[in-house]
Amino acid sequence: MEWREEGVLLTVRPHGENAAIIEVFTQGHGRHAGVVRGGTGRRMAPILQPGAQLDLSWRARLEDHLGAFTVEPIRARAAGVLGDRRALAGLGAVTALLSFVLPERASYPGLYARSLTVLDLIEEASPHWPLAYLRWELALLDEMGFGLDLTCCAATGATDGLVYVSPRTGRAVSAAGAGEWASRLLPLPPCLMGEPPESAGELMQGFETTGYFLEHQLRASLGEKPLPGARARLVRVLGKV
Repeated sequence: MEWREEGVLLTVRPHGENAAIIEVFTQGHGRHAGVVRGGTGRRMAPILQPGAQLDLSWRARLEDHLGAFTVEPIRARAAGVLGDRRALAGLGAVTALLSFVLPERASYPGLYARSLTVLDLIEEASPHWPLAYLRWELALLDEMGFGLDLTCCAATGATDGLVYVSPRTGRAVSAAGAGEWASRLLPLPPCLMGEPPESAGELMQGFETTGYFLEHQLRASLGEKPLPGARARLVRVLGKV
């Protein structure tokens, strides 16, 4: 069994004396693991950094075996953000969440393309990458079956004045439709509906809402493991003005 494809490196862990087991995310083969011989050595260790774009060749005797990777570097994103605490946190959050939520060897081409876009924006130090990351979280929830419906009010059907999200259904709610339940609803800032944020506080409201569904729905569906700490670290860093 053999294939070759580009992919993003998600995780690395030592294996044996000088090998490493890596997880990658590719367009055609999804989250896929394999052994890299010499992966902890002086030549390979600098290449095998989370977020790196790699040319991957995977081979195994049988399809369900772990198999072995041969890798060549294409783009070393981590090297470009070493001096930027915010960017490092963003890169770490993307790779950690993908490793945590993606089922093994299931293809998500749309999410793969969006992930490359946000990772590239982070590396390029684009001022828009925090917003792109927030919308990436929305896409991640949607791809995993927990998408939010922000098109109209769940209570009245109105398409204007949407300011809340129901934590139970993930549907938008207007101020008029919320009534006495407003204090129990999540914020729906305009930046979650395609508009640019007017302040850092608005972006934080967006993270509060996506974070609720990441924790209480997506994470809860995957068992007892906690949500990766990299996501909380990113929100803390972005919240420091």
